[in-house]
Amino acid sequence: MVEEMLGTSAISSVNWSEVIQKALEHKIPVKGLREELESLGLEILPFTAGLAEKTAGLREETRSFGLSLGDRACLALAADLGRPAVTTDRVWADLDLRVEVRVVR
Repeated sequence: MVEEMLGTSAISSVNWSEVIQKALEHKIPVKGLREELESLGLEILPFTAGLAEKTAGLREETRSFGLSLGDRACLALAADLGRPAVTTDRVWADLDLRVEVRVVR
């Protein structure tokens, strides 16, 4: 399911950092990972000041759900691009935000 979405997917540089961190924690080689995923269509976008402000603005609305900064950064980028936010975190399905959430697991 995720592979099918890669061609139209984007991730912020802050969330990309999380991906690399998790891969390293699990001893998954990261050399060439970015290039491989970009060749499949994944777009890695800068975490701009505007996205930082949108991310911060989601804090109050999402506080009771326990969302992290990375979670909110993902949602802010999805809202900014007008695309769905894709996650495996089921609690996101209960969010009442102006962004579509797709839970993939």
